[in-house]
Amino acid sequence: MKTLLVITGSIAAYKALELCRLLVKQGAEVDVILTAAAQQFITPLAVSALTGRRCYTDLWSLKDETEMGHIRLTREADHILVAPASADFIAKLATGRADDLASTTLLAATQSLIIAPAMNPAMLAHPATQSNIQMLKDRGAILVYGDAGSMACGEIGDGRFAEPTQLYDLIMAQSAMRAVQIDPNSLQGKRILVTAGPTREAIDPVRYLSNHSSGKQGYALATILASCGAQVTLVSGPTSLPRPLGVTRIDVTSATEMAEAVTSLLPIDMAFCAAAVSDWQATSPAAQKQKKANEAFAPQWKETPDILHLLGHHTTRPELLVGFAAETEQVTEHAMAKCRTKKCDLIVANDVSHGKVFGEDENTVHLCTPQACEPVAIASKTHISAVIIRKCLELMS
Repeated sequence: MKTLLVITGSIAAYKALELCRLLVKQGAEVDVILTAAAQQFITPLAVSALTGRRCYTDLWSLKDETEMGHIRLTREADHILVAPASADFIAKLATGRADDLASTTLLAATQSLIIAPAMNPAMLAHPATQSNIQMLKDRGAILVYGDAGSMACGEIGDGRFAEPTQLYDLIMAQSAMRAVQIDPNSLQGKRILVTAGPTREAIDPVRYLSNHSSGKQGYALATILASCGAQVTLVSGPTSLPRPLGVTRIDVTSATEMAEAVTSLLPIDMAFCAAAVSDWQATSPAAQKQKKANEAFAPQWKETPDILHLLGHHTTRPELLVGFAAETEQVTEHAMAKCRTKKCDLIVANDVSHGKVFGEDENTVHLCTPQACEPVAIASKTHISAVIIRKCLELMS
């Protein structure tokens, strides 16, 4: 995988170095162009040390331009990012100016650009900047933003640079889509729900019942679904993962809270229930922390809401409903039975008997309909997500 990264003048430029590190760790070849303004914040030497490749800065390099370097860089790239993108450079792209290596190179690009703005909130909100951004969107550019928050200038609001891990996940999602041949516009305008992560059921103010789910599979699904043009809402239990770019996230803790959030979103077109929802909750959680010496404390349990069953039997059932099953025995038999009883279109079954699924970056699953199951070889959870979505598109065709 080859990535071209253009870094422009922003204090957030140092974060782009972490993105380089993540991509190189994955085995990607990363070519970097630094604008003159970017070199006020980071150096070509720092870039080259991380990528192991030459850093490009000069449009008038005799050697590079003898080889038409600004054309070659775009033709060889699988992905092109401008991260961070300053207001000045966004204006330059929108108006087609080509007065340095970065702008000249991108004017010759035929791929869609991923642009991650980073600037003061007032600069981002200015009509001129918004007009420039809209022009780039109209030409097919993908604009991605970090969460609102505190800025280097001391102000609070929109304009923060997306986190390197978010941008890395987006690039990996696009690579997985290309590998399994998913059209980036295949889910344009669809309203899709994804649940992810564990739930926690309180026993007392200190202790809770939960499981080992990291949320990685659900978050990977949400990232790819958004990359297919869908309007994705992620209902997430407690995890340490960053919000996927282009996704609306609702944070919940318990199964009851997750069920309420899910039903509030209906009607929707598709639902992917990847969350590991606790099956039991205490009927009356203790109001105070319970001590070991309190022999009288014996929690009573009741079943939590069955979210998958609720969606499968709802009057506004999604057009496509996908569930997940973590099994330790008779994996495919239990998954097909679950698919029938919950009225799902597909169950993604995990064999967790060996303890190497939760928290891992790779997985191997079975894709089960009510009638049959097909195995998916071990791969990254991002690639597994792309395979799941391709299967769903086949079921809907």
